[in-house]
Amino acid sequence: MVPASIPSPSQGVWHLGPIPVRAYTLAILAGILIAIWVGNRRWIARGGRPGVVADVAVWAVPFGIVGARAYHVLTDWDRYFGQGRDPADALRIWEGGLSIWGAISAGVLGGYLAARRNGIPMPALADAVAPGIILAQAIGRWGNWFNQELFGRPTGVPWALEIDPDHRPAGYADIETFHPTFLYESLWAAAAFAILIWADRRFRMGHGRVFALYVVLYTSGRTWMETLRIDTGGSVDGPARELLGLRINGWVSLLLLLGALVYIAVSARRHPGREDPNEVAGRDSTHVHVGDQRSRDT
Repeated sequence: MVPASIPSPSQGVWHLGPIPVRAYTLAILAGILIAIWVGNRRWIARGGRPGVVADVAVWAVPFGIVGARAYHVLTDWDRYFGQGRDPADALRIWEGGLSIWGAISAGVLGGYLAARRNGIPMPALADAVAPGIILAQAIGRWGNWFNQELFGRPTGVPWALEIDPDHRPAGYADIETFHPTFLYESLWAAAAFAILIWADRRFRMGHGRVFALYVVLYTSGRTWMETLRIDTGGSVDGPARELLGLRINGWVSLLLLLGALVYIAVSARRHPGREDPNEVAGRDSTHVHVGDQRSRDT
């Protein structure tokens, strides 16, 4: 162990008989459960029916997992289907390699389909679940710690992360400590969760603006963190994809940041305030008990 540094876990898999229990999977599952719990509380406080968020999650979570892996594989195609590669590796999601943008885009699609089935407005649903999503990201990032991925450039700061030799990218074999960008992102996501809760209570945000603010907060931190990262998503074979000196994910974050800012400005002008509670409740609801929403919002 290097003095004044964060050690990486010695293992990330435990076996209960023949069944492997992976820390990466547990972190993802814990995040999903927390997101559903937070989203359900916020949805009810806005006038929605109990249980709807869990119903939507049945659609959104599988869509999100498939989308997260598909985005990663498509943007790193040659690492799975290039010469000498094993295409079966594309299915081994427990080894890491889940893209947040693939997860969000496909998860939103699944959520939209579920919202239509339940007759509820998608923007209101997105606002309810947005804080839970970013809190789930804060929790899920600790799975990257166990997989020794999502780290940044070499550094000697006291909070530097130790990386084992077999997880170091090409050209860094003799470097022991790196920026723990997984930790930076986790802390940033936790702070963004608190900001979203405060902003929603303070400004009574609605019509998709809480979700848009989530995108603004997350991407502003992620764009910066992409400038630090040197790891290649679990691969040690070569550099990550870049365009004009910035990783592809950094450009995606920047574009989404700008788009979300435009959405907030336009939406606030066209649809000030929140949706009517009866609209949030959706069809098949004859009575809505909202109570004091201001005090019940999570």
